[in-house]
Amino acid sequence: MKKLAVIAIGGNSLIKDEKHKTVEDQYQAAKETTFHIADMIEAGWDVAIGHGNGPQVGFILRRSEIAAKVEGMHEVPLDVCGADSQGAIGYALQQTLQNELYRRGIKKPAATIVTQVLVDKNDPAFKNPSKPIGSFMDEAEAKRREAEMDWNVVEDAGRGWRRVVASPLPKEVVELESVQTLLNAGTVVITVGGGGIPVIDAGEGQYQGIAAVIDKDFASSLLARLIQADLFLISTAVEKVAINFGTPDQKWIDRMTLAEAKQYLTEGTHFAKGSMAPKIQAIIWFLEANSNSKALITNPENIGRALKGETGTWILP
Repeated sequence: MKKLAVIAIGGNSLIKDEKHKTVEDQYQAAKETTFHIADMIEAGWDVAIGHGNGPQVGFILRRSEIAAKVEGMHEVPLDVCGADSQGAIGYALQQTLQNELYRRGIKKPAATIVTQVLVDKNDPAFKNPSKPIGSFMDEAEAKRREAEMDWNVVEDAGRGWRRVVASPLPKEVVELESVQTLLNAGTVVITVGGGGIPVIDAGEGQYQGIAAVIDKDFASSLLARLIQADLFLISTAVEKVAINFGTPDQKWIDRMTLAEAKQYLTEGTHFAKGSMAPKIQAIIWFLEANSNSKALITNPENIGRALKGETGTWILP
């Protein structure tokens, strides 16, 4: 029996530091990550890969804003920025993975699907947009865009004004049937990039893009549930998860049960809202739906060791 894993990798994992942000730098980072994913494939796993895109969408928006100011070109809508980033990041991941698999003599194709993810247009998040995107502006420009373009803008801690958008929950992977078909055929599928392109149901079978940002761990969790993955692996910046992080009582966790994960999350003091908390929540949803499955959090370079039980944090039903 083939084992099926969904791997969620962060958009920040493609950018090592402030000095390594170029497309070539990101390609090299993707190469390092896919080397470890190739280890999984060599060990017998079929995989679907989800990824973040926050920094990359920020770059696309910045280029668009500069081009509009300097040359008067049209600005790129947020949903199209998401699609652009899916294509570019998917290209880097599939090519580096294809090259590594070829080097190992493994015949297994990889393909990127530009993926839409359905959200509820009545999601409460749309009443309280909170996700900052794009560049800083002065107050006059922010207010102009608010009036002319229906943006939501906020003042950001004295650093200037920024646009904020909603972060609704993912409800449906629109291209799920295509993803499943490719997985069944033995293809490595790169999908739900950046959490997917947010779309709403406009009625009569029509999808419509909307300015929003979906959490990539939530979308990857949804995908893992829908395809009934055996493993949901979140590849992030840390080797293991800690409770009481950053305090004298900090403790690294090798294993935790679903019940323990829920308890730690409920206590609200262990996991940062902007980083580890959504990852734990995504895993909780996955394990609640797939009671015969398991989840793992570790960093890319330790994926192989973690799968052998040597490191990482395992979350079990």
